[in-house]
Order: sequence, then C-alpha cells, then structure tokens
Amino acid sequence: MANRTDPAAKSIKGTNPQNLVEKILRSKIYQNNYWKEQCFGLTAETLVDKAMELDHFGGTHGGNRKPTPFMCLVTKMLQIQPEKDIVVEFIKNQDYKYVRVLGAFYLRLTGTDIDVYRYLEPLYNDYRKLRCKVADGYFTLTHVDEVIDELLTKDYSCDIALPRIKKRWTLESLDSLEPRKSALEDDFEEEEEKDEDDQLMAELEARAHEKDYYRGRSPTRERDRDRKRDSHRYRDRDYDRDREYDKERGRGRDRDRDIGRDRDRERDRD
Repeated sequence: MANRTDPAAKSIKGTNPQNLVEKILRSKIYQNNYWKEQCFGLTAETLVDKAMELDHFGGTHGGNRKPTPFMCLVTKMLQIQPEKDIVVEFIKNQDYKYVRVLGAFYLRLTGTDIDVYRYLEPLYNDYRKLRCKVADGYFTLTHVDEVIDELLTKDYSCDIALPRIKKRWTLESLDSLEPRKSALEDDFEEEEEKDEDDQLMAELEARAHEKDYYRGRSPTRERDRDRKRDSHRYRDRDYDRDREYDKERGRGRDRDRDIGRDRDRERDRD
C-alpha cells in the first residue's frame, strides 16, 4: 500500500519511522490531496525535485488542521528512509533553503544525538528568511537559524513531538562532541582585545597626566608661586595703606582749613 513503510527501512527509536508522526496527524496526511497526488511513488531521488518546489514550511493549519506539503514530504521521507548521505546533502544544500530545512527536520527526528548537533549547528550561520504557515492559515516570517534553534532546544516543532536528545554539555563531558565554536567568536575576541588595548592606553594616559601634574607641583615651583603670591599680597596691602594715609591727610587738611576760616571770622568780628 502507498502508506506502508518501506520493508527495508530500519526502526527508529525502537519503532516504525512513520510512528514518529502522531497518528491523528498521520491520518490527515494520508487523506491530503498533496500526499495522494504529489507524494505517490516518490523515491529518494525524485523527492528532491518536490522539495525544491517548496515555498513555505509548517505543520498543520486551518479549522480541520490541514497538513502542509512540507509535513507530507517529511512523512514520505520517514516512509522511504533515504540514505544518510542523501539527507546530509539536503542539509548542505545552499541553493534551496526549504530543502535544507526539510533535511534538518528529518535528521532531527531520526538521527543520533551526535549527528543532530554535528550537522544542524552549522546552520546557525544561515540567516535567510523563511515563510512559515501557522495554525490560522496565515504566513509569518522566520529565519533558518531560528528554525534550527527550535529543533535543538524545543520539544515540539511543526506540530510534531521531537525525540529527546542529550544536552550538548553532557556530550561534551563524555568527549563525544568538541566544544562548539561560534562563528562570531573571532569577532568577540577582536572586540575584547580592542577594549583591553583602549583600557591600557587610558591607564597610561592617566599615569602620564598624573606625573605631569605632580611635576608641575614641584617644591621649587611651589615656593616661587608662594613668593609671587605673597609679593602681590604685600603690594596690595601697601597700596591699601597708602590710600588710607592719603584719605587721612585729606581729612586733616580739611579740618585745618575749617579751623583757619573760623579764626578769620572771629578776627573780623573783633
């Protein structure tokens, strides 16, 4: 029958590969026109052509939860179980982003923990836009790296429960995986080196400025400044004293003049 798994297919996670898709969703896929018309008789080689025609991805949509062509092709891959080399070529395909996502999704369902991290993590560097069909039938924009992050960190994707995988740090502690190196790590190191250089230059400039400041405040120069300051202060005091003296002399002359006038008036009366 068209819905039967290939007899040569190996069990995945101890079960029939198609059982990785829930029974209700699987039944909807079998009743879908795309499955009946486009997926019938597909092989691992001809499935690539159908994958190249994809223009969106997603799980189910609409009131009756209609499956997307993407989900139909995922189920078809589970049914025919293509060779690992073919799946890896899907993932490495840089020309067709939906082919890449299809291969990544299938490997997440069927691959070992080590293979999942080894082949999916490099796709974190793919920032191309994707159209995702959501439950209400509308499209939303996402990116390849976001889909990969969902596959590696979430329990559900496209209405399918993802098999559990070990945490990355667990595999690293078992020496099964090498520590992941981010593509931005070199940029971060350059930024850190630049920040350290800037901080060092700032410290050197601050020390040089401090030395200049204390050099400018040497004891000899300080004494010279004090002497100049004192000389100006004494000069100001002498100037103020002379002004007061002149004022007193002026007042004394005015008093003498007034006394002389009074005496002249007294003589005139006599």
